[in-house]
Amino acid sequence: MNPEQLQDASQRLRAAWRHGEVIAALPEASRPQTREEGYAIQALLERHSSAPLYGWKIAATSTAGQAHIAVDGPLAGRLLAERVVADGATVPAGVNRMAVAEIEFAFRMASDLVPRDARYSVDEVLDAVASVHAAIEIPDSRYEDFTRVGAPQLIADNACAHYFVCADAATQDWRHVDFAAYRAVGRIDGRAAREGRGDAVLGDPRVALAWLANELSALGMTLRRGQTVTTGTCVTPMPIRPGDRVTADFGSLGVASVTIG
Repeated sequence: MNPEQLQDASQRLRAAWRHGEVIAALPEASRPQTREEGYAIQALLERHSSAPLYGWKIAATSTAGQAHIAVDGPLAGRLLAERVVADGATVPAGVNRMAVAEIEFAFRMASDLVPRDARYSVDEVLDAVASVHAAIEIPDSRYEDFTRVGAPQLIADNACAHYFVCADAATQDWRHVDFAAYRAVGRIDGRAAREGRGDAVLGDPRVALAWLANELSALGMTLRRGQTVTTGTCVTPMPIRPGDRVTADFGSLGVASVTIG
């Protein structure tokens, strides 16, 4: 894709996002055919952000999630600072078509992981982590049917990133936690509760974090100090509606909450 095609795709998605609209798909002339082209479109989002990039999200970190959106592996998206809300705050319900909340482990980086030829190991990536957080992601898509457009277009649409909530850093010594076996509970006050484990996230949220570091490295990008990575839902996505209060309870690792306005 040439710069004009990339820009056209980005402008169409951004316009749909701003106006709360959806599109069937990007037009063929501006439609990414590879993951790399999808990421090139996604990268143009940062030009419209008034603050440094907050971090990254990982979508489709379970086989069920991958099957649901017809992809064969995880997808990375940008967490824009304008879409991050304080723990306990309210986010507008708007016209969110996905209408789910996801309960996630998040990691904040202590040092940069720069692009390199060799893949980063899980241990190397964890050595670069400053803290662990309970988090909630509220995704959305700019496509009428996000289950059919394929990975390149989903990546271009920022891997369904929308709103993100992050609790304070865990005070527990998390470096000795078995994240794969760790249990978390998602609650919607008065009507629902679901439990999940870390192994729903690529077998282990730490493995998902390393995947993100290597995905960025392969794209020639740095995972930067201070950025936060949310690693994908460890609980089956929970349907939400206006007025709901959503809680992500990670026990001694922390609790995050958000109200749907």
